Amino acid sequence: MSSPYPLFKDELNSIKMIGIFDSGVGGLTVVKEIFKYLPEYQIIYFGDTARLPYGTKGANFVKKYSEKITRWLLDRGAKIIVVACNTSSAWAADSLKEKFPNVPIFEMITPAVKTAVKITKNKKIGIIGTPGTIKSGVYKKKLSELDGGLKFYSKACPLFVPLVEEGLVDDKITEEIAKRYLVELKKDKIDSLILGCTHYPLLKNTIAKVMGKKVNIINPAEAITKDLKEFLKKNPAIEQTIKKGSDHKFFFSDEPYNFEKIGHLCFNKKLNPIVEDPFNI
Repeated sequence: MSSPYPLFKDELNSIKMIGIFDSGVGGLTVVKEIFKYLPEYQIIYFGDTARLPYGTKGANFVKKYSEKITRWLLDRGAKIIVVACNTSSAWAADSLKEKFPNVPIFEMITPAVKTAVKITKNKKIGIIGTPGTIKSGVYKKKLSELDGGLKFYSKACPLFVPLVEEGLVDDKITEEIAKRYLVELKKDKIDSLILGCTHYPLLKNTIAKVMGKKVNIINPAEAITKDLKEFLKKNPAIEQTIKKGSDHKFFFSDEPYNFEKIGHLCFNKKLNPIVEDPFNI
């Protein structure tokens, strides 16, 4: 079957990669899970560090650059697209699926929501994320679609991202800020909490400490990777086109701030970023 995009002619017969994008370095937590559950596949990553954060941008901006990055990844050899950004998943995933109907596109929201609905006992679910993700209301919408009897409570936690990028993941300051952000969710007696930003899994221990042992912490990066693994298993014609190996490529539109520190937190090894901004217009 030919693609509607001329650049991708005969795509089923060519070797492809798993394409992943985020507004910056947070999407590396998704790469971490892919390396854990799908270690044999080669990935190409793009972090739009020149325009981060997406979490405080408008919907049109996020849609525009999500589409540009998706086209760029496909141009570079991506066969599958993983939207490793909750804000892009919230604002742009549906439009991407419409614009690229022949491309398997995975977003962060649905897998996390399905996990939350499955494990909650008291049907009280919390969501934390960037202002953009929380403002979109997409988590609440998808939760309601799956179970109309759920109660959900959301909280924007904008300071979590800079704290992670400073490497302050196990710091007293981070714990104090987490207590301030999460106090209302604790009062609401939620039993499940969705980490609605790709940076937040790096704060999972601190968040779990503040929320207590009775609250399930849901990492969308793990949920989306399990969905991707199941998809590849059920679609061998696509799976066989994905290149095997470890020659992974990490592209960023600007010099990524504290990339070495974040890379070490995720992979415990040094990664070599390639700085290239194809959208500097």
